[in-house]
Amino acid sequence: MATAAQWIEGARPRTLPNAIAPVIAGTGAAASIDAVVWWKAILALLVSLALIIGVNYANDYSDGIRGTDDERVGPLRLVGSGLASPAAVRTAAVVSLAIGAVFGLVLVALTAWWLILIGAACLAGAWYYTGGSKPYGYSGFGEIAVFVFFGLIGVLGTQFVQAERIDWVGAALAVAVGAFSSAVLVANNLRDIRTDTESGKVTLAVKLGDPRTRTLHLVLLAVPFVATLLLVVRSPWALVGLLAVPLAVRANAPVRSGRGGLELIPALRDSGLALLTWSILTALALGFATV
Repeated sequence: MATAAQWIEGARPRTLPNAIAPVIAGTGAAASIDAVVWWKAILALLVSLALIIGVNYANDYSDGIRGTDDERVGPLRLVGSGLASPAAVRTAAVVSLAIGAVFGLVLVALTAWWLILIGAACLAGAWYYTGGSKPYGYSGFGEIAVFVFFGLIGVLGTQFVQAERIDWVGAALAVAVGAFSSAVLVANNLRDIRTDTESGKVTLAVKLGDPRTRTLHLVLLAVPFVATLLLVVRSPWALVGLLAVPLAVRANAPVRSGRGGLELIPALRDSGLALLTWSILTALALGFATV
């Protein structure tokens, strides 16, 4: 029987920046056009957190019953370790996703009915990442999904529910956050290339191979800082986003030095930290520009 602490670890708290950053960035985009609605931003954050916890439990469940996590080198997995039954973890996933759906329906009711279609796509994406008979996470599409859901949809959706429109600033922030979020998954999948190959999980890292996956991580971490230079057009204060460069350099250090296995866990942590820091600094800068 898993303890409360193990359930929390199974929710993969290191991935939470991927849920928090899009809402911060999207709110910054709304602030740049003087259209922040704080209570809607909070609802969007609750949706995002519930969805990422749900997808993490769903991933734990699906990988666990397939045996993918039997020789896990990373953080705790509840099903793979035998600490929780598959049914219990599946229930945790469904409950988390349902909570996200409820908060999302509130935003839909108060914004635009067609957002329910995007919400349905998010729920399907969360479950079928590793669930179902043909999970797309086993076919090399995980990073693309993260870019779309936690980048484009997360940021632009947050901007839209507050401002009821999107603009090029929101798009630049969405691409930047999507790249950062994908970098977190790339580091994770780089770490798991050997075990994923053995279990038949064909991630993008497995397809690209070790050297090219390391290059991809570096490129993804560079994209947000290119976006920073573009955002200067809206506000010169956006340059404060460059203060996150040292964190991105530190995140890439284990990757570019050829580390593997557990030695790559700091790359996941620091990629997420760079993502969150860049999003906060940039959002504050865009908001300050309208004061």
